[in-house]
Amino acid sequence: MRTFARLLAIRLFQVSLVMASVTGPEYCRASGVNVIGPKSNLEIANKVVSPDGFNRSAILAGGTFPGPLIQAQKGDTFNINVINSLNDTSMNTTTSVHWHGIFQHRTNWADGADSVTQCPIPPNKSFLYAFNVPDQAGTYWYHSHVSAQYCDGLRGGLVIYDPEDPLGNMYDVDDESTVIVLSDWYHKPSPQVLSAPFTPDATLINGLGRYSGGPATPLAVINVEQGKRYRFRIIAAACEPGYNFTIDGHQMTIIETDGIEIEPVVVDSLAIFPGQRYSVVVSADKPVDNYWIRALPDNPSDSTFDGGLNSAILRYSGAPIQDPTTTQGPYLLSFDESALHPLSDAGAPGVPEVGKADVNINLEILLPSTDYTVNGVSWAGQEELPILLQILSGAGNASQLLPKGSVYELPHNRVIEISMPATDLTAGGATGAPHPMHLHGHSFDVIRVAGNSTYNFVNPVRRDTVSTGTQANNDNVTIRFRTNNPGPWFLHCHKNWHLRAGLGVVMAESIKNTAAEEKPPASWSELCSAQVH
Repeated sequence: MRTFARLLAIRLFQVSLVMASVTGPEYCRASGVNVIGPKSNLEIANKVVSPDGFNRSAILAGGTFPGPLIQAQKGDTFNINVINSLNDTSMNTTTSVHWHGIFQHRTNWADGADSVTQCPIPPNKSFLYAFNVPDQAGTYWYHSHVSAQYCDGLRGGLVIYDPEDPLGNMYDVDDESTVIVLSDWYHKPSPQVLSAPFTPDATLINGLGRYSGGPATPLAVINVEQGKRYRFRIIAAACEPGYNFTIDGHQMTIIETDGIEIEPVVVDSLAIFPGQRYSVVVSADKPVDNYWIRALPDNPSDSTFDGGLNSAILRYSGAPIQDPTTTQGPYLLSFDESALHPLSDAGAPGVPEVGKADVNINLEILLPSTDYTVNGVSWAGQEELPILLQILSGAGNASQLLPKGSVYELPHNRVIEISMPATDLTAGGATGAPHPMHLHGHSFDVIRVAGNSTYNFVNPVRRDTVSTGTQANNDNVTIRFRTNNPGPWFLHCHKNWHLRAGLGVVMAESIKNTAAEEKPPASWSELCSAQVH
C-alpha cells in the first residue's frame, strides 16, 4: 500500500510539473590542490584509502578525502552534476549531497536532504543540483545527507569569495591552501558503527592524521611565508566530536562565523562543533620554524597529541622538513561565543523579550532508550516520501505531512523563537551533549548562547549551526529567525550518529508559498520513481 501511495503521489506531481531546466576566481588558485568550480561534475565513488595508515573502503567525492574544494564568487550560479558510481554494498549505495549553509531560496528541491527535500540518487544515476547564490559569501561545505554516509568520507569544502570583502584589508592570502577541514575518521564503515560511544579512530586535518598505535604517517602541512597574513577557513566536518583548535605560538582573529562576517575578535583557542565554520586571520610573524596545529577532540579517550595525534603542521618557508617541537599554550584569550557580533545588520528580529516572538517553540530533546526524541517523537523520515514531494502533491498543513509529530508548520514572514534546553544530566535525557543543531535554509540569531544565561537581542551571534551546551551550565540555547524562505527545512543535530538515531525535526515554512514557488525539474521526481520500482 505504501508503495502504491508513493507512485500515486509521484505521478500526481509529475502531471503538474513545470520543467526547469569556471571555476572559482583565478586569484583564489594555488597549484596542486583538488579544486572545482560551481559548474562541474562531482562523481561519488568507492575507493580504498588510508589517510591515517589504515586501509579501508570509503565513499569519496571526486576521488579524494576530503572531496574537492568548490570555489565560487558571490553571485555565481551553481550547476553541480552529482554522479553516483557507488558499488560497495557494505555501505549505503544511494546518495545525496547537501550544500551546508546555502539558503536555497526558491530551490528547496536542491537542498540535498534525503527524505526532506529529495529521494536519494540511485547507483549508476546522476542528478544535477542547480541553484543560485545571489547574496551569500563565506565558508560553507558539502556532505552526504543519507543516513550516516558522510562518516564514510563524502564531505568537502565550499567557499564563496567576495571580491569586495569589507574585511579584505585584514589578510594577504585567502585561497584553497588556507582552507582547513577538520574531520573524524573511522576504521569501520558507518553501518557497522551501531551504538555509543561513537569514538573515532583518528582525527584528520585536511585528510591526513594518525591513530593510536598506528604508523607515523604524513601529517597535513599548511605552508606560510613570514610577514604575511592568512585567512584560514576552518570547517568542522566531523560526525561526532567538537574540537578545540589552536596553533602553537599564534593568536587568531575571528572574522567569520558560518558565512556571516563579524566584528574581529582575537583568541588563542577556538571551540568548533560539527557543522560549524570560522574564518580566522593569522599573522605569520614568528621565527621561521615548524609549529603544531592542534585539534583536540572532546572525546576523552582521544585527548592527546602524543605521536602527532590530532595534529597538523604550520610550516614557515625556509623551515626544515620535520615535525615541530613547539609546546602548547599558554591560552590567555579564551573563546567566548557571546562576544561574537555581526559586522552588519546586527540585531535579532521581533520584540526584544523572551517568548515574545510570533511563534515560540520549545524543543525537548531526550534519549529515553536507543533513539533520540524531540518533543516525544523520533525522526523517521527515511520511511516516508520526501516532505517537499508531499507538499507539491497537495498536502496543505502539518497534520497531513509525514512523519507524524516531526513536522512543524511555520507561517510566512513571521518571527520564530526556538529554545532547546540541555537535558543531558536528566534521567532519559539527551546524552552525548553538546548537540550542534543545524537549521537548513537560514542563518539565525542566537539570543542565548551556551555557557551564558543572558539574552542578547541587540547584536547576538548569527550562524546556522549552534551548540546546545550542557545541563551542567543550565544551558537553554535560544535562536530567532524570520520565515522569509518557504520550504521544508531540516533542523537536526550535526553529530551524524545522533541524526541517524532520530535527533531531528522539520520546519515546514509557508506551505502554501512552497507549493506555489518550488519548480523542481523532472529529474527530481524521477529519483523517487526509481526508489519505488
